[in-house]
Amino acid sequence: MALAATGVHAKTIAVTADRMIEVETGKVISKPVVVITDGRITAAGSGVAIPAGAERVDLPGVTLLPGLIDMHVHIDADPRFSGYTYLQFSDRFWMTVAVANAEKTLNAGFTTIRNVGSYEWNDVGLREGIDAGYVPGPRMDTAGFAFGATGGHCDDTYFPASFNAKEPFNSDSPAEGIKAVRTLRKYGATVIKICATAGVFSRGKSSGAQQLSVAEISAITTEAHMDGLRVAAHAHGFEGIKAAIIGGVDTIEHASLIDDEGIKLAIQHGTYLSMDIYNTDYTQAEGAKNGVLPDNLRKDLELAEAQRQNFKKALKAGVKMIYGTDAGIYPHGDNAKQFAIMVRYGATPLQAIQSATVTASQALGWESDVGSLKPGHYGDLVGVVGDPLSDVTVLEKPVFVMKGGEVVRKE
Repeated sequence: MALAATGVHAKTIAVTADRMIEVETGKVISKPVVVITDGRITAAGSGVAIPAGAERVDLPGVTLLPGLIDMHVHIDADPRFSGYTYLQFSDRFWMTVAVANAEKTLNAGFTTIRNVGSYEWNDVGLREGIDAGYVPGPRMDTAGFAFGATGGHCDDTYFPASFNAKEPFNSDSPAEGIKAVRTLRKYGATVIKICATAGVFSRGKSSGAQQLSVAEISAITTEAHMDGLRVAAHAHGFEGIKAAIIGGVDTIEHASLIDDEGIKLAIQHGTYLSMDIYNTDYTQAEGAKNGVLPDNLRKDLELAEAQRQNFKKALKAGVKMIYGTDAGIYPHGDNAKQFAIMVRYGATPLQAIQSATVTASQALGWESDVGSLKPGHYGDLVGVVGDPLSDVTVLEKPVFVMKGGEVVRKE
């Protein structure tokens, strides 16, 4: 999928730094120069000549990487208003939340995000506003509404029947799934998100019960893939994970209870896992104060360590891992805090960085545009002080962010 340029550039800019990490290999390049013309990189490396008349950005003491990618966010969510507390606001309030969160995310060094579920088309409208230059924010892959079975995790499960509360794209057959994909695509979705199992932050005793059949999932993925849309599946339980992989989804979100068979299937099918192994730290510390219901906190705690151990097992087995944090369950702007947890549970710093750069861009289908500092890619850069290959926590404190050749942050 090719991305449209986000603005008109008529200048050449040259960025210099002490070091640059080639994320594909982990090679560290000393004294690099990155040249960006019309928003895209034209040259990058040591010994690169600075073109005459180029605008310079000199970053002594800084290590450069490609702009980071978070593959699982909810940009119009604020964890301070959880449970029923969000009802104090009007529907349109959440678009203002999305705008504020987009800027926080960009300033944190995440120049690309995949939004896997929103309300009232907030993510689609925000993407259009960012691309048109009205508000600052990252490049966005947008699902619009996530959907699944009636009464399932993607449905509205917090109210009695008298409220008649339900999500607009509930799907209870292959035909309804196809219709949902077509309608979402019609109104601006660029990725499809389904809920294949139960979840933590919905009603129901189980977090992992399967809620869509292989036939339903296959119909959804076939329809989406015909039009070039990729499919992400929320799935905690091992049976739902396997059904989603067999049904042809591109990425599994959470994958908390994946078993050995699921890991084997993910490798066989080339399915990516997006495992949000940081956010439970925030939820367990702050959730009750924020209004998270006791049963949701229970389910969150029950899954936490199992998910982390299964992350370790899947990574060791060679599953393709992508960086997805579930931002919105914890505060936006703290996206980089997951790197340290990934390293604690078996990833090398380079593997963690690759999950948020080159591997994530492949999962998006945007590998010719983002996730690398190779010529032809967008001029999306993040700069940190220190060596992220030995201490990934430096990624939590970027001192420089650039998107499309435009400086977003420079300290």
